[in-house]
Amino acid sequence: MEAIIFAITVFILAIFLGVELINKVPPILHTPLMSGANAISGITIVGALIAAGSDNQIIGTIFGFIAVVFATINVVGGFAVTHRMLYMFRKRK
Repeated sequence: MEAIIFAITVFILAIFLGVELINKVPPILHTPLMSGANAISGITIVGALIAAGSDNQIIGTIFGFIAVVFATINVVGGFAVTHRMLYMFRKRK
């Protein structure tokens, strides 16, 4: 029971830390940072695939599948934003 309370506490603190860090980033740096975060999400997909493919418990497979779906959405959306940002810097004919 103590381990669950500790995990929830760390999760809540990570949320507050993440919000504070994102709020401190200047708006001009948001898109390049999100482009870099796509690589991290790609690594997350690999970990989620390993979790989804594990034969230990059905709950791990379910959570792994959910993680694959969310990480894929994040990567595709991030690349779409990056593509749009790069399109803004092209020379117009």
